[in-house]
Order: sequence, then structure tokens, then C-alpha cells
Amino acid sequence: MEYLNVAILMLLAGMFIWLAVSNKRRGKGDEGLMLHQQLNDLRNETRQSLSQLTEQIGQRLHSHQELLQRSQETLGTRLDNAAKVVSDVQNKLGQLHQATNRMVEISKDISSLQDILRPPKLRGGLGELLLADLLKQTIPRDHYSFQYQFKGGDRVDAIIILGERLVPIDAKFPLENFRKYLEADDEDTRKRARKEFVNNVKKHIDTIAEKYIRPAERTFDFALMYIPAENVYYETIVKDESTGDTVSDYAMRKKVIPVSPNTFYSYLQTILLGLRGMRIEERVEEVLKHLQALRGDFGRFGGDFETLGKHLRNSLQKYDDASKDLDKFGSRLERLETLGESKTAPAKKTDT
Repeated sequence: MEYLNVAILMLLAGMFIWLAVSNKRRGKGDEGLMLHQQLNDLRNETRQSLSQLTEQIGQRLHSHQELLQRSQETLGTRLDNAAKVVSDVQNKLGQLHQATNRMVEISKDISSLQDILRPPKLRGGLGELLLADLLKQTIPRDHYSFQYQFKGGDRVDAIIILGERLVPIDAKFPLENFRKYLEADDEDTRKRARKEFVNNVKKHIDTIAEKYIRPAERTFDFALMYIPAENVYYETIVKDESTGDTVSDYAMRKKVIPVSPNTFYSYLQTILLGLRGMRIEERVEEVLKHLQALRGDFGRFGGDFETLGKHLRNSLQKYDDASKDLDKFGSRLERLETLGESKTAPAKKTDT
């Protein structure tokens, strides 16, 4: 409205200046009449200008009001969307916080589990558990056994039964020095820890060879040493950087085969194929026995069938003989009937 008042004042001032200049140019005689006429014209023009200006300003105000209303609606919608996004982000942050807390709890549990598994007996129990689970998933139940006892009282963790022979499997493994080897800070400490670890592994191989390889008690002349972790197997057997007698060579010389979970699974698959072949061979023997029995039955049936054929041929011969006798007997009856009819027939009269 201030802009409108200023515009009106400026318009009136300009008109009065124009009238003043016009009055100076004209004579004073008709000054009042002309002034009155000019004021009327000025009033009319001012009314028209004010009307047009008011209409334009109203239209502008209406447009600005609609634009402001749309802007407010758009801003409100965006604020609502922003509030939803903020709410979703808060929910996701809450879920992330919960997941982080669970991860922290799991890490604590893993740390406590690692502390629990540090005693050698518990580590050995875990290895036996993993070994038992792998055997149960692969080999038929009647082809393996746990805690098998030999005559001297020694017990092996598991055996695999292949026909009448046994494959002993040991699941205990010295991991304490291996942990020291992994946690060593400098190279010299690592070398000493690895050397001690290798010596312990070789002693364990000697123990397995002495206790469990017993061909006199139906075992094969080799045994399996189950290493329950792939990284330990890799560091011990695959990545053996020794220049002299390696652990793998020493184990093979003692006829002790180191296996990891993956390699042991491959061995078990091969054993499973062998067991299937043995079962097929047993089934073949059973089939041969049944074939022999069928051959005997077939021989007896052939003798009975031949006897039956002889009886049938004899019966057929007797039937033919009886048929011929029956024909002869019929012919005789016909002749006798014909002879009797001829004797009993009256004599024919002759014409005189």
C-alpha cells in the first residue's frame, strides 16, 4: 500500500505541475473554467488509473498468494518427507546399534570360547567331535566306530571298517606351540616357536605309529592323523619351509597320513566308493548263489518235463492204438448188423 500511495502522490504532483505550466501559457480570463475542466479530467484519469492499478495490484496479490500457498504446500510435503527419512534413518541407526551390540557380544563369546579351548583336553575333544560329525555324514554307520580299544588297552579316537581290516584315525593334535608361532612378534621368536611345534608334531606322529598301527590286530599298515583346522594343516604340511626332513616326509616314512577336514572328506569319498564296490561284489556273490540254485531247479524241472513228455508220447500211442481198435470194432458191428438184417428179411413173391 505504501508503493500505491507514493505512486498516487507522484501522479498528482506531475499533473499539478503540468496544469501550472499550462496556465502560464494561457490567458487569465478563462483560468477558472479551464482549471475546473482540467481538474475533472484529472479526476477521471486518476480514477481510471487508480482502478487499473488497483486491479493489477489485486491480480498480482492473488498470484503471489497462490504462489505462496503452493510454496507452503510444497514445503510442507518436503518437510513431511524429510521427517519420514529422518525417522527411517533413526530406525536404521537403532538397528545398526543393536547389531553392533550383538557383534560385540559374539566377539566376547568367541574370546571366551577361545579361552575355554586352550586346555589340550578340550581341544582334543573338539577335534574328536568334528571328526565324528564328518564320519556320520559320509560313511555308513556299520563301517566306523569311535574309541576303539586294542588288546593292550590303548584307545584310538575312531576307526573305519573296510571288510576285515581297520583304518585307525587320531584326532588329537598339539596346537599350543602353533598358537605361540602365530603370535610371535619377531622373526627369531617365530623360528624357535615353529621348530618346537614341528618337533611336537613329529613326536605325535611317533606316538600314532607306535600305538595304532597294528596289523596283527587287523589294522592296515598306516594310520590317519586328523588336523582339525585348514590353516594349521596348511602351515604344517603344505607350507613347510624346512630344508631338511619335512613333517610330510617324516609322517609318510612313519606311515602316518596327515589329513585336514577337506582332504579327509576326499579320502572318505574314495572309501565310500570302495565300500559301494564291496557291496556290489557281495550282491554279485548272492546273485551267483541264486543262479546256481536256479540252475539246479531248472535241471530237476528238465528231468520232470522229459518224463512227462515220455508219458505223453506213450499216452498218445495208446490213444492211437485204442482208436484203431475202436474203428475195427465198429466195422465188425456194422458187418454183423448187415448180416442179421439180410437173414431176417421176408422172401419176395414171383409173378405166375
